Amino acid sequence: MPSWTQILLVVVLILLLFGRGKISEMMGDFAKGIKSFKRGLSDEEEADVASSEPKTIDATVNREESAEAKNKATNS
Repeated sequence: MPSWTQILLVVVLILLLFGRGKISEMMGDFAKGIKSFKRGLSDEEEADVASSEPKTIDATVNREESAEAKNKATNS
């Protein structure tokens, strides 16, 4: 198991290589990626719920429209 001095040495080396601003920028990008992933999952769940609702079809026919359609069919 690493001691606290070894952990401190690794942290110092990481800060020297990447710099303080680069690490905070990477963590911000990481957080944005997680939020985007969660938003995508919730969008898929909403789409599944919306697609599972039954759809109704309006089957009422206006008699005038029906008569016009029959006239067009017989005249053609």
